[in-house]
Amino acid sequence: MKEKILIITGDAGEGYECLYGKHRFEEAGYEAIIAAPSVKRLNLVIHDFEPGWDTYIEKPGYIVEANIAFADVKVEDYIAVLILGGRAPEFLRHNEKVIEIVREFDKTDKFVFSICHGIQILTAAGLVKNKTITCYENVRFEVEACGGNFVGKDEAVRDGKYVSGQTWQSHPDFYRMVFECLNER
Repeated sequence: MKEKILIITGDAGEGYECLYGKHRFEEAGYEAIIAAPSVKRLNLVIHDFEPGWDTYIEKPGYIVEANIAFADVKVEDYIAVLILGGRAPEFLRHNEKVIEIVREFDKTDKFVFSICHGIQILTAAGLVKNKTITCYENVRFEVEACGGNFVGKDEAVRDGKYVSGQTWQSHPDFYRMVFECLNER
């Protein structure tokens, strides 16, 4: 039986972060399970950077099937969690079950991987205090307001069982650290 990694997202999750992560885990022999508010087709988005814009732009992206609803997640079935960016964390950080899930990953000393705006879920769960974290630069305030140490010079940062990345452009550094963690097991 393959070991499982939980991927947390929802509508407006960043498409490249979702599919890249899912495929990398599956390529390495893990079972990647996408969790969302309900089992349904999720509408992902593309966040990109265009000349002349002060921030990223958003376009419709791929559609992906959620495998499991948050209400049905059993943390003991997974070795790690990946929390994606996009706009999904903006509303998922208010979902009590999502907060309960990520706190349980932390409490049971499992790996917690977060990229881009995914950090918003960890800040809402109170899990960044005294941790060295990176994320999309415009979410820095939330990390610092919640007692985290934001690092902007590195594409990805590891602090114990936590690995965080800035954006999908951080994938090479981020997944290098993620797989270092998984290989330590």
